[in-house]
Amino acid sequence: MGIIPDAKDWMWVTGRSCPDCGFDPAGVTPAAVGPALRAAVPRWQEVLARPQVRERPDASTWSALEYAAHVRDVCELFRTRLELMLARDNPGFSNWDADAAAAAGRYGEQDPAQVARQLESAADATASAFETVTPEQWQRRGMRGNGTTFTVTTLGSYFLHEVVHHMYDAGA
Repeated sequence: MGIIPDAKDWMWVTGRSCPDCGFDPAGVTPAAVGPALRAAVPRWQEVLARPQVRERPDASTWSALEYAAHVRDVCELFRTRLELMLARDNPGFSNWDADAAAAAGRYGEQDPAQVARQLESAADATASAFETVTPEQWQRRGMRGNGTTFTVTTLGSYFLHEVVHHMYDAGA
């Protein structure tokens, strides 16, 4: 049995707390994303330093290393989406298949120390990008591949949930 793809639409986390990881989107603004993201990096580095980082808890669940590599790539993806939203009116985003990216990128075979450095760099760049957003830009829009709309604020909230939820998944 392999990884079971997550086909859920997680947009609901922009409007209410996640019962699994405890993430609460209330009060999350683009200005809050950068500091929260930077605060998460040391926790991810601790996860990546674990001796069992490559071990999957079961055959259908990613290892902590795979979750960390995913979060690294999510930082890059959401920074790109944020930049598009700030540069263009209502840009569309193509769908991103995280499971296909994990398989193609061979996340479970990557060097944990290198992933830790790359995650820190990607998180810093994404935090910096969110820190440039002015309150006048918070309601700028972008559209997901399935037609639902993000604002810069809900994009930041959705993104931050990814970071927090996967720390929960990785046991951090």
